[in-house]
Amino acid sequence: MKKMLAVTLAAAMAMSLTACGGFRTQQTEASGTMKETEKAVDGGDDSAEGGGAEKKAGSEMTWKLATDAARDYPTTKALIKFADEVYEKSNGRIAVDVYESSILGDEVSYMEQLQAGTVDVAKLSIGTLSGLYEDAQVFLLPFLFKNNTEMWKVLEGEVGTTVMNGLNDYSIQGIGFTDCGSRCFYTTTEVKTIEDFKGMPIRVQNNQLMNSMVSCLGGNPVNVAANEVYSALQTGVCKGGENNPNIILSDSLYEVAPYVLMDNHTTTMDVICMNLDLWDSLSEEDKEIVSGAMAEATKYDREIWDASIEDALGKLQEGGTTIVEPDDATLNSFREAMSPIYEEYAAKYEALLNSINEELER
Repeated sequence: MKKMLAVTLAAAMAMSLTACGGFRTQQTEASGTMKETEKAVDGGDDSAEGGGAEKKAGSEMTWKLATDAARDYPTTKALIKFADEVYEKSNGRIAVDVYESSILGDEVSYMEQLQAGTVDVAKLSIGTLSGLYEDAQVFLLPFLFKNNTEMWKVLEGEVGTTVMNGLNDYSIQGIGFTDCGSRCFYTTTEVKTIEDFKGMPIRVQNNQLMNSMVSCLGGNPVNVAANEVYSALQTGVCKGGENNPNIILSDSLYEVAPYVLMDNHTTTMDVICMNLDLWDSLSEEDKEIVSGAMAEATKYDREIWDASIEDALGKLQEGGTTIVEPDDATLNSFREAMSPIYEEYAAKYEALLNSINEELER
């Protein structure tokens, strides 16, 4: 089995990545601070899409859905689709208010709210979830998938079900996945080769694996909250970060970090989660409504994702961003430098990695 895993990991590190996607957005002022929302957080305000006051008046249940992504972000559009589908399929019995743009806090904050039941549904990145559900960290391994087609093949199989059910131990029920795209580096000075990363402070999520990834490239990992990245780039606290083109555009990060290296080092997903007590309290009919609505939302998310990335890249270039396409030699140097990460995590996640490999081979 270990020999099989070693072959799998070697193959994964040898892959070249293609598509790039996105996951979270927030609006920023030129100063880099988050635009102050003019909308109140109470449920009757227009700040919540998909379940406004008009709908709620005749609804038996009104759920609060949190996301840090902006309203025009693909995943937020899919979540609004989910809210509309739930309302329609339940004949108005269930309304879902979508609070976008970190109105209810950052992901760590509303993950805690989700567990406590003060938020009913939330979009959580796999990176944030891995701080709670450790097995989710396997999806952060660099070059695990060569594109989102491979990722979806795995998520639609037994591995996806395992992830969903594994959240139950933390008072969370996974109800679906959305694309979080392929991540690339954005920097304040141009980066073309691994040597250019030496000593560069790079912002990553507060995650050991992601810290190791930057360290392996010779950079210095910096953990900064997502809504503070713009100002951190302005002040030099960090000189780069990594995310997908949608986020680089929607968070206006290109204004202070106008270079993007399209290495597509990690292809990941977001998980749409529901408070477990709420899920368990639903009738079988309502669970089917939620599952059906989520299936429609996921389908829509996948339909608009790739086009949104092409659009984002075009707008980034129009805004003066330099897009660097690394050659094979550069990508191979990245894989080689990051190989110690696989050596560190292979034994820990052996069973799950083998399951991923089996899904890909089917």
